[in-house]
Amino acid sequence: MYSLPLLYHEIVNTLGEGTFGRVMQCIDHRRGGASVALKIIKNVEKYKEAARLEINVLEKINEKDPDNKFLCVQMYDWFDYHGHMCISFELLALSTFDFLKETNYLPYSIGQVRHMAYQICLAVKFLHDNKLTHTDLKPENILFVNSEFIMTLNVEKKREERTVKSTAVRVVDFGSATFDHEHHSTIVSTRHYRAPEVILELGWSHPCDVWSIGCILFEYYLGFTLFQTHDNREHLAMMERILGPVPSRMIRKTRKQKYFYRGRLDWDESSSAGKYVRENCKPLRRYLLSEVEEHHQLFDLIESMLEYEPSKRLALADSLKHPFFENGAISEAGSGKNWEGNRDISR
Repeated sequence: MYSLPLLYHEIVNTLGEGTFGRVMQCIDHRRGGASVALKIIKNVEKYKEAARLEINVLEKINEKDPDNKFLCVQMYDWFDYHGHMCISFELLALSTFDFLKETNYLPYSIGQVRHMAYQICLAVKFLHDNKLTHTDLKPENILFVNSEFIMTLNVEKKREERTVKSTAVRVVDFGSATFDHEHHSTIVSTRHYRAPEVILELGWSHPCDVWSIGCILFEYYLGFTLFQTHDNREHLAMMERILGPVPSRMIRKTRKQKYFYRGRLDWDESSSAGKYVRENCKPLRRYLLSEVEEHHQLFDLIESMLEYEPSKRLALADSLKHPFFENGAISEAGSGKNWEGNRDISR
């Protein structure tokens, strides 16, 4: 446990730990006893430098969105305490992944997916408008504002199920966020949410976030990961099984020719890995849980986000106008509250 000046921060409990350090829930006596999340970075230069870069991004977000209308986690302040970089944030609840895990991967309802999807698109569009790419979007980095739930009886499955009361969310973790003018690392994104242009080392920009969002929405809808793999070649084979062949232009341009043979993916369908992909992946539309129009609209949105070519991939400004969002006016699942795309949808 790090020793902090109790005059300011009173530690309540540990919210999480990582290689960088840990996140503590604290009472901040400078903020009238408000509860905050305090990210405490290890006194190691590479983690401290990463924290400085994250602070730079968070300060830009605060400057451009002082009223927190665009649903990115709000940084309150930061300080250096005996070599430990400390960043104070608004206190949020469970991540959308942790809630899924606690419900034994019971998928979110279509209404909940719609509300969360709109908020994520709104938040990430705001980042893109301000020349930022998040680069690490995943369900773990989308947090509920409040993860209280109600228990409902599923008569069909004869079991009690948890349903989150409010689907208001925030986008968090800007430790890998990159400004357009900054150096772009070759590899970004957590494996399952990594876009094809990143795997093929063709360079990346804002569209790589859109691909990640497409993967996230699929996971919310079905309760499991779309691309469950840890290998590049297998990842590409899964993409081809679900989305069709990798475009020849991308194959011609990539330096990663080892994955291809005569202009096609070098993949052995009869191998054990080939069998795994065949048994665990199918064309995208075959994952639909219902033939009702709103389900098809969601999959139309996901398909547009999972377009191989970054230049053809749906821009987030257009995603907000997609028919799945009913022209921008939606009711938050389970709350009865209406919100619109041009208002603060978290209130």
